[in-house]
Amino acid sequence: MSEDAIFYGLEGPLDAVPGKGQMRAANLRGFSDFARGRGRDARAILERTGIDMRALGDPDSHVGAQALVDTFEYCSSLFEDPLFGLHFAQGQDAEVFGCITALARAAADLRTAIDALVSYLPIIHSPEAAPELVEGERSAELRWGVVHDLGINDQANLQAVVLQMKLLRQLGGADFTPRYVQLAIDPRPCDVAEIERVVGCRLHVRAPVNAIGFQRAHLDLPLASSNRLLYRLLGGYLDRVRSANRITFTQRVRDYIRGDLPKGHCTIERAAERFAVSVRTLQGRLAEEQTSFSAMVEDVRRTLAESYLRRPDASLDEIAEWLGYGEQTSFGRAFKRWTGTTPQKYRQDLKG
Repeated sequence: MSEDAIFYGLEGPLDAVPGKGQMRAANLRGFSDFARGRGRDARAILERTGIDMRALGDPDSHVGAQALVDTFEYCSSLFEDPLFGLHFAQGQDAEVFGCITALARAAADLRTAIDALVSYLPIIHSPEAAPELVEGERSAELRWGVVHDLGINDQANLQAVVLQMKLLRQLGGADFTPRYVQLAIDPRPCDVAEIERVVGCRLHVRAPVNAIGFQRAHLDLPLASSNRLLYRLLGGYLDRVRSANRITFTQRVRDYIRGDLPKGHCTIERAAERFAVSVRTLQGRLAEEQTSFSAMVEDVRRTLAESYLRRPDASLDEIAEWLGYGEQTSFGRAFKRWTGTTPQKYRQDLKG
């Protein structure tokens, strides 16, 4: 691979995408502090629905969508707060949506930004998400729901409306003025005013779909944060991620390995958690495709090592860290086992 290809491209997706029934743990950002501020232990709350506490420290990890919805509903009861989702989301920001937020900000206008949200949220954030932009003659709606029935999810809908409203206001600036919000929830009459205060517009309840309504003309609002180069680069990357999501299970595991190696905790147990299967099932599915997790880790490390060694700006210590090794000597021994030569000699031979 040429140096130009390394600079302008990526070896592959930086992380595995959430699978069926999963979502990025970023939805829980700030949960530990929120619970602590109300005299509760976040770990105990999450363990009740089977969510690993480690998810709070890794927003790109995945949790079960049903588990998160159930956690939010439980918190509403535990904290005696019928608007838990609304209040929790007030302490969050649009960064919960990860790189999709960055792509939306880089778009030329609000329509393109919302299109990006609609196109990539189900791929990057959760396949359970079902966002939609609906345009009328004079009005438009950003609608959202879920693909599968998750039962009562009022609190998740309250969180979603706050986060999506924050993103729309951030994108459109002072020129964006929502006309109404409609939610598929049935709040107490005394809570309606509080919801309207937070979202900043009129609220319709017991609606058939969740939506934020605004003037259609707002879709043509140019974004002050527009960045054509960033939009094309990040959009191209997300298109590749979407394509990769349609390939084999083995390739998806390979993408997970590539993304988790630099974090230093790339294990078969964490991979199984990521894909919502047992370790035994993961091993079996890889065996069906004539490979194993350890063999894949070795192969990914070797491929990336040879690529990284072509980068003159990368030190051997940095490369060892990127490959998930605790020290350079471990990397050196592994590289010699793979190639019969040392990383230093390999790099010298490249210079020829």
